[in-house]
Amino acid sequence: MKIRILAVVACVLLAAAVYAQKVTTDSNRSAPFGSYGRYAWRDGTPAPDPLVEQRVHTIVNAELASRGLTESNTPDVYVATHAVTQQHPQLIVNGFGWGPGGVASVDTYTMGTLVVDLYDAHTGQMVWRGVAPDSVSDKPEKNTQRINKAVQKMFAKYPPGV
Repeated sequence: MKIRILAVVACVLLAAAVYAQKVTTDSNRSAPFGSYGRYAWRDGTPAPDPLVEQRVHTIVNAELASRGLTESNTPDVYVATHAVTQQHPQLIVNGFGWGPGGVASVDTYTMGTLVVDLYDAHTGQMVWRGVAPDSVSDKPEKNTQRINKAVQKMFAKYPPGV
């Protein structure tokens, strides 16, 4: 009985680890992050769906605002986002796949990576990057939640060294 309970707990923990969103960040440690108070948007790689792109900008704006940055025509940093997606095939099997009633089909789903870059407006050098694989999908109801979680994780330790 105890072995079964431990097996179930192990499976739940493994599933949580598999579905945990891995987000990475990197930065130029010598950049003057304390002097960055204003930002402006630059073109990046837009999400295939304009609504997703709007959500990304809204969520990033909120995270930057929560860290004391304001959008301005005279920025200290430029922000660019990149949403790169790929189609993935998925085998769907109904029944046993053989004999009467067994049907197999291939469906596709979209998954993508979200990248947020910050560039020093005076030097043009990249000073910070956040990368969140598997954060953009073709399911609108999940996109906002995934993107929000990814961007929050990205900016959790922004500015670096603080």
